[in-house]
Amino acid sequence: MTGSPGSPPPVLVAETLWSRIRSLDLKIIGFLRRRSVMLLRVSLGIVFLWFGALKVTGATPVTDLVASVVYWVDPDWFVPTLGVVEMVVGAGLIAARAMRLVLLLFVIQMVGTFLVLMIRPDIAFQKGNPALLTVEGEFVVKNLVLLSAGLVVGAGVRALPGWDEERHASAAT
Repeated sequence: MTGSPGSPPPVLVAETLWSRIRSLDLKIIGFLRRRSVMLLRVSLGIVFLWFGALKVTGATPVTDLVASVVYWVDPDWFVPTLGVVEMVVGAGLIAARAMRLVLLLFVIQMVGTFLVLMIRPDIAFQKGNPALLTVEGEFVVKNLVLLSAGLVVGAGVRALPGWDEERHASAAT
């Protein structure tokens, strides 16, 4: 089938269509390469700011969970303090400021969430089976995704200057 007279051959139509699809694909990939880590950083910041604010205002649903895991501290001051730390992390991620400190606090907080699995497995697992998560267990395990996202953001932090670079920069001023 050659199409109607005067119309381009099907191969040319297919090549043109493929070229347009490829061009769009490259534009999307370029956008993602330029913006995805920033969007990931800001979205993590929003989550931390939001969850932290819930803890500070006493509106969080995790107070009892935190109290049962970190039982050696008073939840009346610990949960709001944790909320403040989370808000600092969230604001730092959104503003992209003090990223080393922010990411250190982020990792400490994220690792701390996994204490539930060790200290209170009865809360995290159904019938003690690690393959059968409870709602609380799912809440904790999904933090693997948040932790990984933070590591991706951390990989984009500019490296500190080398010792010689720092000395030469100081000497030049």
